[in-house]
Amino acid sequence: MRVPPATHVSDGTAPEGWTRRHFLLAGAALAGAGALGIDAADAQQADKPFEVWVAEFRARARARGISDAVYDKVTRGLEPDTSVYAKDSGQPEFREQLWQYLNRRISEWRLNTGRAAAQKNAALMKRLQGDFGVEPDALLGLWGMESAFGELVDDPDHMKPVFPSLAALAWGEPRRRKYWETEFLNACAIVQRGWAQPDEMQGSWAGAMGHTQWMPEVWLNLGVDYDGNGVPSPYSVPDALAGSSRYLIQRGNYQRGLPWGFEVRMDGVSENLADNKTRRSVADWAKAGVTPAGGGRFDLPKATARLWAPVGPEGPCFLLTQNFYAVRSYNPSMNYALAVCHLGDRVLGGAPFITPFPGGERALTLAEIQEVQRRLTRAGFDTGGADGRVGNMTMRAVADFQKKIGLDPDGYASLDVLAALRKGR
Repeated sequence: MRVPPATHVSDGTAPEGWTRRHFLLAGAALAGAGALGIDAADAQQADKPFEVWVAEFRARARARGISDAVYDKVTRGLEPDTSVYAKDSGQPEFREQLWQYLNRRISEWRLNTGRAAAQKNAALMKRLQGDFGVEPDALLGLWGMESAFGELVDDPDHMKPVFPSLAALAWGEPRRRKYWETEFLNACAIVQRGWAQPDEMQGSWAGAMGHTQWMPEVWLNLGVDYDGNGVPSPYSVPDALAGSSRYLIQRGNYQRGLPWGFEVRMDGVSENLADNKTRRSVADWAKAGVTPAGGGRFDLPKATARLWAPVGPEGPCFLLTQNFYAVRSYNPSMNYALAVCHLGDRVLGGAPFITPFPGGERALTLAEIQEVQRRLTRAGFDTGGADGRVGNMTMRAVADFQKKIGLDPDGYASLDVLAALRKGR
């Protein structure tokens, strides 16, 4: 569970999603820092030199129960990674519409990768479901969104040492310094418990680690030793998925046996009711005129749900149960939660949404994405490779190409972009 989403520098998982479980609002801190233009120099001017901060912070560590030996191990030779201050503000404004957001995150590459992961871990998923009651779709969706089913966990292009990042934030990020200081201490506590050595703790630039991106606080308080080696670890697939199951239950109030929601039609139903707030039983929604998008009758008529029309009643609409909001507790973005839930469904063989998005278009296939990446690279726009994964490098390359040819530089690899590249524009 991380704070700001792991923003993948080359082509990996999806950015967007603000923090997720562990005190999601921490991500807003970094956004604020970027908005204020805080760079390395500003951080050093904000309070005191880093070396002085490290020396003075020892007292806080002692008060937390961190031994001097552990503090010395963590801080010996430690340099703050001041690049974290620019990470948020340095990302392009991609301005994705919801259909684009979903297309990019529920790509053919990710579905293929997820289906292979689901098959390989079928026994584990069944065990997790029995022990925790969390359905495989939720766990697969989270795993896919957070680390592309583990593809990025030990990728040096995406993950970096956690302590330099957390130290920089605790020392120099002014708006939520208390949060970052606490997470730095939490990371020290992990070392003190013997769960990991400092150099083993690799994660996003905000300190989120492993397959489902745990922040240190989550590791400490919700970590589960599910693989039986005596130590909970976000770098273990069983531990990561078990800990995230525990998170969904304890912090998201996940309900056993409840689907995340239903795609619906709301013909003749007041748009005011699709406020993502009004709670009614599914049966009462049906009486109000809400119907399953695919026809027939609703399952679980007694379940409580809210109606949501993310782009208006002319697009896909949904009745959302508590389990959708359990996923959203991982990251307070409705788009993120919808992508997680839909990704999990699709990995397990579910169909695309029935109602199309107004103005939307189909996602490019894996082969088409690879073609876009190859053509962009030949044209001088670096995509970081042609693996069919669309991350920030490909999005930047697309945006730069769009600027060159006079298109709106939204960074989305669309059918128009592919056509323009084929024409050699």
